[in-house]
Amino acid sequence: MPDLRWTMPVAHWSSWSVTSKTPPDASFIDPMVRRRLSSLSRAALKVAHDCAHGHEALRLVFASRHGELRRTTDILHAMTADEPVSPNAFSLSVLNAMSGIFGIARRDRSPATAISAGPESLGYALLEAHAQYMKQPAPPVLVVYADEPANPLYGKVENEVQEGAVAVLLDAATARGQLECTISGPDDSGSSDSPARFATQSEALQHCLDSRQAATWHGASAQWQWRWHDGTA
Repeated sequence: MPDLRWTMPVAHWSSWSVTSKTPPDASFIDPMVRRRLSSLSRAALKVAHDCAHGHEALRLVFASRHGELRRTTDILHAMTADEPVSPNAFSLSVLNAMSGIFGIARRDRSPATAISAGPESLGYALLEAHAQYMKQPAPPVLVVYADEPANPLYGKVENEVQEGAVAVLLDAATARGQLECTISGPDDSGSSDSPARFATQSEALQHCLDSRQAATWHGASAQWQWRWHDGTA
């Protein structure tokens, strides 16, 4: 594929991982709904809420490689055992369940998009958010990525994800800097001046945002790179 490069204004970001000292806080969600949430949705909602503060309306792009696969697997086990399937479990098993809960909690009817693109899900969510923002800058666009490893019963998963979530808010009015994203062909040069490589896209992106240093992730057919630039475009 041809090289592709774009930049977008980043106003805020938040992350949570399984190594965090505290569990994801989803206390802003109604208790009756919160008790049904999976750990995946709790992590996604926590980082989304962190970035949404002060904004009445936000377009949402949610991405996940596996989505609510753990919940879906439980449903399949129940069906195999000829047991009844909970309607709540079914409604919360879809990929865009978190975005629906988030919109209801905020009373925000702004558009929401759900993306799953294998190990490149986060990268393509950022591209989708950029496209939406360039077409219409307001309201701001919030990218939320959340994932967890697949059940071992599905076998070995290449480029497996880690449990965690990251959110990035695109808004030029309050931007803290510009995130440059690049997709290019495979590069196996391994030169010493190449940006640090990471096992997953989320690790690479978080490193770039937190350290302001370039980071790369190499897929089967392309490499993704992120760079931070202070100031606004």
